[in-house]
Amino acid sequence: MLFVGAAPAALAALGIYWRFSRRLRRLADALEAGAQLGCRQPLRVAGADAHGDEIQRLSAHVERMSGRIGEQVAELERSASRRRELLANVSHDLRTPLASMQGYLELLLLRHGSLPVEEERNYLEIAVRHSERLGRLVDDLFALSQLEGDEARPQPEAFSLAELAQDVAQKFALDAQRRGIVLRALAGDGQAGGVRALADIGMVERVLENLLDNALRHTPPGGTVSIEFGRDAGRARMAVRDTGCGIAADALPGIFERYDHADRALPGGRGGLGLAIARRIVRLHGGELAATSVEGAGACLSFDLPLVPAEASAQRITEEVVQ
Repeated sequence: MLFVGAAPAALAALGIYWRFSRRLRRLADALEAGAQLGCRQPLRVAGADAHGDEIQRLSAHVERMSGRIGEQVAELERSASRRRELLANVSHDLRTPLASMQGYLELLLLRHGSLPVEEERNYLEIAVRHSERLGRLVDDLFALSQLEGDEARPQPEAFSLAELAQDVAQKFALDAQRRGIVLRALAGDGQAGGVRALADIGMVERVLENLLDNALRHTPPGGTVSIEFGRDAGRARMAVRDTGCGIAADALPGIFERYDHADRALPGGRGGLGLAIARRIVRLHGGELAATSVEGAGACLSFDLPLVPAEASAQRITEEVVQ
């Protein structure tokens, strides 16, 4: 009697075991197939259901995990590809001034004592300019590596957009005058001196310097470059506008990319590490750097920053009144 009663139970248990072992084997086969594919494609497990039983939920979880791993692998491959491209671009950018500087120095060594003083001085000045260009490239590479490695973190403080704009404009005034360009700082309507941002002033100053350097280099004599600032939609706004050569529509998407030097795409174009650094700094402050342009009619590069909270602004005004 016990044997007769136990047989159906044993068969039922065997059936349940076979059913679950088959589903587990199916999951194991899917994992093995995924391992052979190298995580390049997300796994698809038959019977996966996020709302089913334990094995179905486990299968669904494996699918989701596989998808995330695939996305991470793809991003790593894209980063490696961009890094190779960056090295190629930087090697080209470094090689050009280095070769020129080496050529002039070798010429000076070969003809030392036989060159007129003016010609010798001219060669030395050219070599110094190429040396300065190399130094700027190395500095930009170092700054970009720090920003992208999260080694540089903003130290926010409250400051006036008007004061920063005037300080940076003053710093570039001599360069603008030498180029025959009018440089000015303009506030938005009714906002002169009244807008204060909460950001790392040193980093924001570098953004403005990079944008101004870019604008001055691409604006002809007689043109105008403006630093604009104000408030819009709860954010502080700053922009650098020029009346230069503008940017071609097909080059606009790549001007902020460290790997896509838009200045190689067309004469007088823009791009390179300076704008990539500026965009990274703005993004560290929760903002975005944007460009608008009409080719041949100038360009405008603008960005946004956090405003000083209203309570802090009210307290500052009260303190000034008391003083």
